[in-house]
Amino acid sequence: MTSRTLKTALAVSVALNVFLVAGGAAVWVKTRDAARAEQSSRSSRTETVMELVNARSPAVAEPLKEKLRAIALMARPDFEQARAARREAINITASDDFDAEKVDALLATSRAAEARGRAVLESGAVRVLAEQQPDDRKALARILARHRTSKAKAEKPAEK
Repeated sequence: MTSRTLKTALAVSVALNVFLVAGGAAVWVKTRDAARAEQSSRSSRTETVMELVNARSPAVAEPLKEKLRAIALMARPDFEQARAARREAINITASDDFDAEKVDALLATSRAAEARGRAVLESGAVRVLAEQQPDDRKALARILARHRTSKAKAEKPAEK
């Protein structure tokens, strides 16, 4: 091999190594940032409403628990209707008597019932938050988050 060929091979090797290091660093930074973003959203999503309430003083927490439980009980029939309609849609889909229109209607019923239940929960929570002192209201604001509002959901593995 000539000196010129060796120099060219060395230059190509150095350029390739620099490219690989830069690419690896970019992937590492992107992965790290994604992990940080996921961790910050996970911590706010997995905190249950009652954990947020229990972090307040007992004088604040106990009345809050009672009010929030009463609101949840008011919303329960809507969520039960939503689950029942969805179960029926699944059963019809899995049966030999599949009827696409009926399944669509059941799923629409399920979505509407869930939306009604969520509206009851959210409007009740807003009423309860309006009664709180500013510091408590600010600390409890995350109860309005839509993701994983119960410990069971937070700990439940993903279904396949």
